[in-house]
Amino acid sequence: MSRLAIRIPFIVLAAGAALLLGLQAHAEDTRVIFPKDLELFVHYMTVKRGNVTEHISTTPEAIEAVKKGQPIPNGTQFVLTDYRDGELYRYFVMEKGPGWGADYDERRRTGDWQYQWFWPNKQINLKENTARCMSCHSSQKRNDYLFTAQRLSEFRGTPLE
Repeated sequence: MSRLAIRIPFIVLAAGAALLLGLQAHAEDTRVIFPKDLELFVHYMTVKRGNVTEHISTTPEAIEAVKKGQPIPNGTQFVLTDYRDGELYRYFVMEKGPGWGADYDERRRTGDWQYQWFWPNKQINLKENTARCMSCHSSQKRNDYLFTAQRLSEFRGTPLE
């Protein structure tokens, strides 16, 4: 077999692999960090879908701001703790920072919120596509980009379902 006959399949395989790698979802750069004081967050809502249970938490200050109709303060984090079949699977953290929206093209911004997925060991989950999070949350502009803003205002100490 000639060298050319060997090279052509290798080149085709390499090009295919590069194409597939280019299409894989990946985390974008964000400023979001895992909360240092997650145990102080308030679990205000639980969402159940099949074998998935999500606990949604935030700070008492964010809850008060929403209840008073005030803007959510910069530095606020919301955490979705994702359980699968009762086991911790991952965390989703959205965090608001002053001017953070400017990190992204204007068409993709969700105010000054940024997003990041984390593994149970609190390391960044690079397999998740955070651009997808921005796209979905953009539909909630009137609620400061939160899906649970109305439910948050109804919270009275026991997690809502």
